[in-house]
Amino acid sequence: MPYRQPYKKRSLPKVWLMTDLRSDDGVDAAVRKLPVGSGVIFRHYHLPDAERFALFRRIARICRSRGHVLVLAGRNDWSADGVHGRPRVRPHQILTMPVHSVTEIRRAQALGADLVFLSPLFPTRSHPGARALGIMQFSRLAKITGGTKVIALGGMTRSKAQAITRRVAYGWAAIDAFTR
Repeated sequence: MPYRQPYKKRSLPKVWLMTDLRSDDGVDAAVRKLPVGSGVIFRHYHLPDAERFALFRRIARICRSRGHVLVLAGRNDWSADGVHGRPRVRPHQILTMPVHSVTEIRRAQALGADLVFLSPLFPTRSHPGARALGIMQFSRLAKITGGTKVIALGGMTRSKAQAITRRVAYGWAAIDAFTR
């Protein structure tokens, strides 16, 4: 997938879909349902490389047709618009980082992350039994990020996103909100 233009010339998406095992069957439809210009973090770690690459290419075509940003998590480098959770492969890529603590926020800042996905804000099916941050702790951690844009993740719905993005987050991300 050839990169469209350097990300700094485009605004970063405020709405993101995180793909994973739960979204396998409906991931194409979920990507198509996203508002134009949204973002997709492509994970699907559970798939063998050849199958994962085939799915990535299919999702990349949909993303291009909808004006979405496609960010790749994991060790592969398949010419995505950006990378998630590891240093950039090429200087023009978007860098997104998952963060859950002050230590991880500091690491993301040191790497020059463009967006941090701060989670879990609310209880989530992705991490059953994990302690959610809640609004107060989420807000405290979001302030520590300084100028780095914060994406709220974990148990998010459209209605929760409206409330949180008005106050402390740049945007929001979800799985179930888009795939159910």
